Amino acid sequence: MANQQGISGRRRSVPVGIGPVTVGGGAPVVVQSMTNTDTADVMATVKQVQQLAAAGSELVRITVNNEDAARQVARIRERLDALGCDVPLIGDFHYNGHLLLTKYPDCAEALAKYRVNPGNVGFGRKKDSQFAILIEKAIEYDKPIRIGVNWGSLDQELATHMMDENAKLAEPRDADSVMQEALIVSALNSAQKAEEIGLPRDRIILSCKVSGVQKLISVYRDLAGR
Repeated sequence: MANQQGISGRRRSVPVGIGPVTVGGGAPVVVQSMTNTDTADVMATVKQVQQLAAAGSELVRITVNNEDAARQVARIRERLDALGCDVPLIGDFHYNGHLLLTKYPDCAEALAKYRVNPGNVGFGRKKDSQFAILIEKAIEYDKPIRIGVNWGSLDQELATHMMDENAKLAEPRDADSVMQEALIVSALNSAQKAEEIGLPRDRIILSCKVSGVQKLISVYRDLAGR
């Protein structure tokens, strides 16, 4: 997750192991891609993962959006291993990840990393408890977490609060600046919560996503500086 100086003057982040692949630190940039198959379709997903790996993808993300998908993750991993394809699989969860990782331990074990969006974990009071369960599962199975914050699915409670606070300023910032700050705050707050629950810093990856390239560069520079 955090600081140090790296190659060619670049900031050196904390290295995170994802199966046999290292992300961050002094490691080379890692290529990750994502399938667009129905994860419940084992053969179609296996075929596409193989194709992505053959094209140079070092990590492959698959959606784990329902029970049908969660049931098949271990089978997908087993089939890939049997075919000699050892590319780590990343589980992309939305809203129900805490339930799926609890109900399907073979899924939790087969995945090399869990991807969580703080804006898609839950609503209201349930949000913190459901996030905590996800982190506890990552600790239980010794898996890294990617906390991925998206402009389009930002935690609305946080965004509204920050916009309201901005409106009270004598010289309010523009809306884009506030939303960029909200992205960073959401990522850092979630990482802090994960560490408080017990997930080590070297098991946390942070990411933010916005549609504009220059905005994205600005967000990452600001995030890296903190």
